[in-house]
Amino acid sequence: MHRAHPKLGAVCGPVENEVRTVDDGEPTWPSQVHRDVVEELLRLRRRRDEVDPKAILDASAFHILWLLSDGRARTLRELSHDLALEQSTVNRQVNAAIKRGYVERFPVDGQVSRMHRPTAAGMEALEHDGRRRADRLNRVFADLAPGDPAILLAQLRAFNDAFERQGVDAD
Repeated sequence: MHRAHPKLGAVCGPVENEVRTVDDGEPTWPSQVHRDVVEELLRLRRRRDEVDPKAILDASAFHILWLLSDGRARTLRELSHDLALEQSTVNRQVNAAIKRGYVERFPVDGQVSRMHRPTAAGMEALEHDGRRRADRLNRVFADLAPGDPAILLAQLRAFNDAFERQGVDAD
């Protein structure tokens, strides 16, 4: 059974899970909204790597090319940092993208680390898949009624900014 959020009118999680406690009797979540936000973030995470069957790129190649599409070549270390992944994982993903002809690695004079940039084929594949993702977003936004994509964007940015300001061990 779900209930409507008193201020938003939106449906929030199951009522039967409203009060969960740990061994000391304290509630696990300060409110049902806290728990429901975590649940929605987990739902969003499950969609993170969802790939359109008509997509050219796998999820990792899309993420790498998305970063490199700003025109700034990057080292593996920089890509690892920007993707928040281990460098060995990024190395494997970049090598796969190179093998498929989407990314190229090149030396820079006076620098030990080699740089990576998208190829023309990589940018073409990114454009194709980007259009497909934009088309899906347009369908989602049309189905969002009465929601407003601009408000969603503003709230997501505000949430992410606040989350980053708090850090993992802020308490």
